[in-house]
Amino acid sequence: MSTVTGSLPAYTTLRERCTEIAEAAAVEIMRIYAGDLGVRNKADKSPVTDADHAAEAVILAGLRDLTPGTPIVAEEEMAAGRKPTLNGGPFWLVDPLDGTKEFIKRNGEFTVNIALIENGRPTVGIVLAPATGLLWRGAVELGADKRERDGAFARIATRPAPPQGLTACASRSHAIYSDLDIWFRNNDLTVAERLEAGSSLKFCLIAEGRADIYPRFGPTSEWDTAAGQGVLEAAGGEVVTVDGKPLTYGHPPFLNPHFIARSKAAR
Repeated sequence: MSTVTGSLPAYTTLRERCTEIAEAAAVEIMRIYAGDLGVRNKADKSPVTDADHAAEAVILAGLRDLTPGTPIVAEEEMAAGRKPTLNGGPFWLVDPLDGTKEFIKRNGEFTVNIALIENGRPTVGIVLAPATGLLWRGAVELGADKRERDGAFARIATRPAPPQGLTACASRSHAIYSDLDIWFRNNDLTVAERLEAGSSLKFCLIAEGRADIYPRFGPTSEWDTAAGQGVLEAAGGEVVTVDGKPLTYGHPPFLNPHFIARSKAAR
């Protein structure tokens, strides 16, 4: 039976329970998506909605029941100044509604993100797209899988580099293609196709073999990326900083450096 650090449940248990927690959060998100979104701005001028708060409340309650005493770093809790103390042990990173701008646009490209962090690395990652019912999961020792709505989970893995060139992902709301083109050229990478997607969906497209690389040279927070990285690494990919080191977590104020998410064939 697979286990995790300390007294936490087995990875199989954590994966299944986090799947259920994400699904419960998605119900709240879609309830609000069908009506008034309750849009307003946070102190940093970024948008937030009633769905962000409702989903986060569901996730916090679920995780506290699952792993009592394990710290939780969650986006809206952090925005409200409720910052947990990390003691070097496992902790959770939560983005209850990644892609709030896409949610407000009602284009369906938003996700629920839950990740367990151990020794600075994501060991469990859950990414659920409430509007489409797609759910991706990854855990160390267990690999990665994907489910479409009420279907069965199927294993996923990154693909070899296509001979015609890579498929590169870019953020729908943040892509600056001139910067990306310069980086691809400087790294001798041939890009044959681009895919734009919101939120952590880009990590999942690479994990399931539909894309190959996602460079991100703009600001992101740790809760934006941890769950997607957990899925991608479990599927055989990697997320590294621009100097090739693994992207790690647990660094207040929880801001990421620039990074590249990719299949290992897309180096």
